[in-house]
Amino acid sequence: MDKVKVIEVRESVFANNDREADRVREKLKSKKTCLINLMLSPGAGKTTTIRRLIGDLSTEISIGVMEADIDSTVDAEAIAETGAKAIQIHTGGMCHLDAGMTEQGLDEIGYEDFDLLVLENVGNLVCPAEFDTGAAFNMSILSVPEGHDKPLKYPLMYEVCKALIINKVDVLPYFDFDMEKIMEYASRRNPSIKIFPVSAKTGEGFEELETWLKSEVGMWNS
Repeated sequence: MDKVKVIEVRESVFANNDREADRVREKLKSKKTCLINLMLSPGAGKTTTIRRLIGDLSTEISIGVMEADIDSTVDAEAIAETGAKAIQIHTGGMCHLDAGMTEQGLDEIGYEDFDLLVLENVGNLVCPAEFDTGAAFNMSILSVPEGHDKPLKYPLMYEVCKALIINKVDVLPYFDFDMEKIMEYASRRNPSIKIFPVSAKTGEGFEELETWLKSEVGMWNS
């Protein structure tokens, strides 16, 4: 009996995506546009966070947003209320964005019109971390109600992220959330990760986050 031929589809898919992601990244760099891939769970406070960033930074840097979801336009509409340009990307049921999907969104919103583009990936902590979107870097939001053990449960998410925003610190007194442990667990997965405890509701911690973000955008676009 002939041996059954095994095709390593997963390896092929990832290799092809990585090549396309590198091409997208080079194009963004040439246009001096910094793209951030923002990953998080539903309910982490991404829309409130992005809206505050736009409100605080829009006079200094031009910001656009690409919202990804399986369906609906709710998030893009909420961002558009700030006056920033936003588009919605529907993934057709897929639980992540890859470089090809990202490029379609970039073609629609425009490569050259922004200093900073925020790509809000599909809301979960598993699939999005596996695919390079072509972004300058990855960033994650974790909210206090989710608990401090997420880096132990979803290690890849924190290994691939340059920064972690810990949101909703205004509710710390009401949850069993250990700030020292989350910092330890995240740093264990990624010793160089930058961690920013904030409250998108009150604005606490945003000055430090925004200073760092402006520096990163400036370095990418220089």
